Amino acid sequence: MTGPGATGTLRWRVWGRYHRDARLILVTSLVAGAAISLWWIDFYLYLGAIGLSTAEIGLVGTLGSVAGGLVAFPASAASDRYGRRTVFGLGLVAGLVALGVLLAAGSALILIVVAAMLWNAGNNAFSVVVPPYLTERSEPEHRNELFATQFAMQNVTNVVAAVLGGVVATAIAVGMGMDPAGPGTYRLILVLMAVLLGFGLLIVRFLTDDRPRTIAGPRMQRLGEPAAFPRDPRRRSRFGVVIRNRGRATRLLLPGFLISIGAGQVIPYLNVFVQRKFGLDLTQLNAVFAVTALGTIAAIMAQPRLARRFGQITSVVVVQAASIPFLVVLGFSPILWMVVAAMAVRSSLMNAGNPIFNAFAMEHVDPAERATISAAMSVLWQLGWVIGGIWYSLGQALLGFDAGYAMNFVTIIALYTLGTGLTWWWFRKADRVRSGVRLAA
Repeated sequence: MTGPGATGTLRWRVWGRYHRDARLILVTSLVAGAAISLWWIDFYLYLGAIGLSTAEIGLVGTLGSVAGGLVAFPASAASDRYGRRTVFGLGLVAGLVALGVLLAAGSALILIVVAAMLWNAGNNAFSVVVPPYLTERSEPEHRNELFATQFAMQNVTNVVAAVLGGVVATAIAVGMGMDPAGPGTYRLILVLMAVLLGFGLLIVRFLTDDRPRTIAGPRMQRLGEPAAFPRDPRRRSRFGVVIRNRGRATRLLLPGFLISIGAGQVIPYLNVFVQRKFGLDLTQLNAVFAVTALGTIAAIMAQPRLARRFGQITSVVVVQAASIPFLVVLGFSPILWMVVAAMAVRSSLMNAGNPIFNAFAMEHVDPAERATISAAMSVLWQLGWVIGGIWYSLGQALLGFDAGYAMNFVTIIALYTLGTGLTWWWFRKADRVRSGVRLAA
């Protein structure tokens, strides 16, 4: 069978070959991801609607991010000791408690900060455990597709949540006689988020119990790969952080850290850049970013095919390197349609390689290191965005809008180029060996 039907049939066959637990965690990611998307879209708008100042909103966001970063390594260590399923459940429970506190908080700043910290801690605890869990619940030949599917689902929820969440809540608010732009509408969204997290928690309940004391070696072998639970307590590092090969860990982490610094001083502020440069209104801006998200989803789902043909690292480096010229257009073109096209293509290419590199990293570290490496990736990405944000603020304060953004785009181009080059330099041989390509003498 050939043609589009064959492609669809192949994808369904691959889905059927995923382990039951992998399919369940994909569905959980979809449901919980919708709640997470609604949080990032509406949380700060809600804080403004209840009367918090810009400075107070900034404080809430900063402390929430700090909590998310601090929980990453403890969550990875806890998943090694008590099982991945346990951490998934705790992360979702933390999110539910955060929503409950937020609904009860009114405008009390301290309670709002507690809610933000609980939310970010739960969200990050969940997310850092997903890569090692998917690796342990998949066969190598299906791993690229599995990681890409999970990452694409996250992007799908961003689009769907942005479109439907506000529409549904507004319709309900109008039906109940409430102000569509008032706090009551946002509280309805918080309730909807709680329902989604509750459904995700129910799905997690059906995951296989993977606590170390309940797992027999042969049973885990049938699941794909042994879970990464160190059996000898003397082999544990302090605080549960397990790094067996520091050089390898550095090579896996440094390129992403450099890229995160570059991204952190441009990507969060693209809406401001495009709006001020071209005078777009809110509706037009939302349309631009929706198109960007849809392009990213398509590129992510195409990436596993490139990885099968050319190898994981080659496919990642190709798409990342191809995105760099579009950064030049995005930052310096005076023509709106070229900037919008460059934004969509750059986002699609740069994000497409992320799940493939995550799969590569999980495969190339010891099983006991997987949760630690996943946590380190998360922490360094957040740290890079903090550093990038400071650099952005300094540029805007010292140079002004045009010169500040010019400096930001030069910086992101340099860091993306360096990070991509280091990835190729350090891992091209491992990629070729795995792909069966003969190395040059």
